[in-house]
Amino acid sequence: MSNWGTTPTLGPLLPAGARPMKYSQAIAEALEIALASDGRVRLFGEGVTDKAGTYGTTRGLHERFGTERVFDVPTAEQIITGLAVGMSLGGLRPVVVHPRNDFLLLALDQLCNHAAKWAAMFGGRSELPLAVRTVACRGWGSAAQHSQALHAVLAHFPGLHVAVPFTPADVKGALLWAALEATGPVMIMEHKWLWNLTGHVPEGNSSAAPAPPQVLREGGDVTIVGISYGVADALMAAAELAGDGIGAEVIDLRWLKPLMIEPVVDSVRRTGRLVVVDTGHAAYGAAAEIVAAALGRLAPAKLKAPPVRIALPDLPVPACCEQRYYPGPPDIVRAVVNMLRGPQSRRQALGVPGRSQPGPGG
Repeated sequence: MSNWGTTPTLGPLLPAGARPMKYSQAIAEALEIALASDGRVRLFGEGVTDKAGTYGTTRGLHERFGTERVFDVPTAEQIITGLAVGMSLGGLRPVVVHPRNDFLLLALDQLCNHAAKWAAMFGGRSELPLAVRTVACRGWGSAAQHSQALHAVLAHFPGLHVAVPFTPADVKGALLWAALEATGPVMIMEHKWLWNLTGHVPEGNSSAAPAPPQVLREGGDVTIVGISYGVADALMAAAELAGDGIGAEVIDLRWLKPLMIEPVVDSVRRTGRLVVVDTGHAAYGAAAEIVAAALGRLAPAKLKAPPVRIALPDLPVPACCEQRYYPGPPDIVRAVVNMLRGPQSRRQALGVPGRSQPGPGG
């Protein structure tokens, strides 16, 4: 992308519909509706009341609803999250903003040892509603300590819901459900590079409980499952593949926990091929869980090629050369073509010389 290092302005990846809205605007609208709908909702986190308003998603809310309900906090992630747990147990419905995934690691004790386990430890007789917004970033030299995507880490722990919404409608719906209806902790994993993505967003309280993955583009040759921003890369790759006569079915996972794998399985039964595009690391990651869950429900004869994971390498994010580090649409295209035709035929079609390399199938 020409604007590498900034939040990109993505093309028309989604239908605009009757009410087009940016991803960041959908988040802001969800927060405003939640605060107006239920006096128990509290919104707080690092930077929620400053002029930028958490990248524009919380701007002005403290002025409308007052600083007793919308307030800034010190940079102390474990204390912030512990405060939210206590508020929830006291009858409130907190929405916590952790503007970077990386520092959410400091809050894992409160999230995974307390919030996630609370209902189970008390036999389901005590609820702990808690919505947590946390942002994965990349680009502009963020480097190893400011670029991580931790959705797979959080999904490992029973008791946490983990949303990885791609569309503006889904991020609004998931956030409203987490803030107003959920009875346990919900992690809303936002990717900064989606904030300028535009799509149709329903009016009003469009709260949406966890729902199965959604097919965003139909195709018969390969199934490509995207997680968060990985869906954008998948859609761009599918458009290029279509030019080569390859039909890629693109599926937006939407929720990592609970993982509702059946739509993926149904698609792979038809296509025989599976590619999973993740924004996290490949090693011990979410893509591996999706592949394992799908293969566990498929007869071996249904697969025409081994599944492929497109994800980050087993290396910390560098502060430079990010274009080489992060996979993107060309990597997806290459993987799919290798699955279907082998690498040599693609080079011949494009007039590119080079030595043939074995594809995923050997």
